[in-house]
Amino acid sequence: MLTVNEIFHSIQGESTHTGRPCVFVRLTGCDLRCVWCDTPYAFHEGRKLDVDEVVAAVEQYRCDLVEITGGEPLLQEDVYPLMDRLLATGATVLLETGGHVSVARVPAAVVKVVDVKCPGSGECDRNAWDNLSRLTDRDQVKFVIADRVDYEFARDVVRRHTLETRCGTVLFSAVHDLLPPARLAEWMLADRLPVRLQIQLHKHLWGAETRGV
Repeated sequence: MLTVNEIFHSIQGESTHTGRPCVFVRLTGCDLRCVWCDTPYAFHEGRKLDVDEVVAAVEQYRCDLVEITGGEPLLQEDVYPLMDRLLATGATVLLETGGHVSVARVPAAVVKVVDVKCPGSGECDRNAWDNLSRLTDRDQVKFVIADRVDYEFARDVVRRHTLETRCGTVLFSAVHDLLPPARLAEWMLADRLPVRLQIQLHKHLWGAETRGV
């Protein structure tokens, strides 16, 4: 049984799949409290659904891209059979995880989008660094960056762990309405970083406060 906050069909706003239609399965619950969190409603709100019910709800949209997100989806045990079932439908399955829970049990065919927390999040000490050794060239690492301190932290992590060789894509995302993306782009260019600038497309389309998009 899963506690599900929402299931909705929208445009993927992040990752290398930005711009594609996607079904989102947002699970309830998170044991982090990032300063810039944009989905605090997912901490507690939700309804009980079994795996069959979630898969049926996803299939009604007839969409071949599905993201499991949260909250922190890996806190729920039934997320693992859910990922297996969604893969069996032929969908490309993305997992958005906060990076503090082991990804060791995530099916190999799932695209892991692992968030490495920067100091500005307030949760930097929770990073599970072992997760970086479990990445493949299909996976992605994301840094949400609030200021220059966060940027330098992310830059140094990328260089120290040669992240561009461990995963398919490294994403740098500016905190919406706090750090101008152009400034982040300038820092990336100055340092010749092998990373990709990410702008949360869904927030530009529908606004930062709109849910279910």
